[in-house]
Amino acid sequence: MQQYQRDFIQLALDHQVLCFGEFTLKSGRRSPYFFNAGRFHSGAALAALGHAYAEAILASGVEFDVIFGPAYKGIPLGAVTAVALAQKGVDKPFCYNRKEAKDHGEGGTLVGAPLEGKILIIDDVITAGTAVREVMDIIRVQGAEPAGVVIGLNRQERAGEETELSAIQQVESEYSVPVVSIVELDDIISYLEEAPQEGDTLKKIVEYRQRYGVSARG
Repeated sequence: MQQYQRDFIQLALDHQVLCFGEFTLKSGRRSPYFFNAGRFHSGAALAALGHAYAEAILASGVEFDVIFGPAYKGIPLGAVTAVALAQKGVDKPFCYNRKEAKDHGEGGTLVGAPLEGKILIIDDVITAGTAVREVMDIIRVQGAEPAGVVIGLNRQERAGEETELSAIQQVESEYSVPVVSIVELDDIISYLEEAPQEGDTLKKIVEYRQRYGVSARG
């Protein structure tokens, strides 16, 4: 695990973005952990978050022309990532969308740079892949192409009982693009293995991974 990944996990814990307990997901599964990126809501937290996204992008080697932050959570995530990348010498245009078209001023649903070339999508998580598919449609209507998707956490679990694939693996297969994550569940498990006081939490997460997890990355 890289230092920026350790820092990201600690940041998520400090701001209760990553919580342990018992949580019922939209899928109906009872999860021993929950991740809510909306709790990164201070200036310092957002700056650190942008740094983590930027480090993950640079480590991945993915090539892109424009950063796209889908409404709503993707908008601030994309913005802080663009700033962090610029501070590291990679200055890229940034664009985001509105949920509803504006009927005055410049109009339309897109704000910022034109969606041209290879587009890198920034978001928090991929649960069912529905939001990503909507973004793919937006990109292709503009005549651009997706370069990849970057998220904070890869839960590494099956998309449903009828499949052995995660939603991330389905997106990668369907669109032939990489999905880059700052951390995945295995990284959280490794982090907890170094904290003896979290033994009970670790046990529950490992059991959840064994029950619902995908066999490989994704």
